[in-house]
Amino acid sequence: MQLSTAGLDLIKRSEGFRSKTYLDIAGHPTIGYGHCLEHNECYPSGIGETEASVILLWDVREAEQAISRLVRVELTQGQFDALVDFTFNLGSSRLAGSTLLHALNTGHYDLAATELLRWDHAGEHEVAALKARRAAEFRLWTGKEAKQEAA
Repeated sequence: MQLSTAGLDLIKRSEGFRSKTYLDIAGHPTIGYGHCLEHNECYPSGIGETEASVILLWDVREAEQAISRLVRVELTQGQFDALVDFTFNLGSSRLAGSTLLHALNTGHYDLAATELLRWDHAGEHEVAALKARRAAEFRLWTGKEAKQEAA
């Protein structure tokens, strides 16, 4: 399964584009559409949106592979998209050890969807942007995003 246009749009919308390196909410050097820089990466002159989009597709592919490796049940496109966004944002190790994944892999889809909404904090603080992102993932998961767009 691959991330849909709706899922990619959610990542781009949530991350926003930045041409210069910045520190994300967790203090990691980041550039483009939320790409965390590896130790050997450096963009002293910044990057353009085209390059950022190419890097994003590589990062998305890693998240897709993690979902394929970790999830043992069938997913709808919306559920897959929500999980790719979640994994892109938080990393596969966070998903791997989560109650969300355990609930999902035991067939509790509704509980897994609700678990998405719990990941809206940075440390002890609720973050409005994370709350909005998790709500958007929940809408993708439940199919309400597509219904809203069609209305």
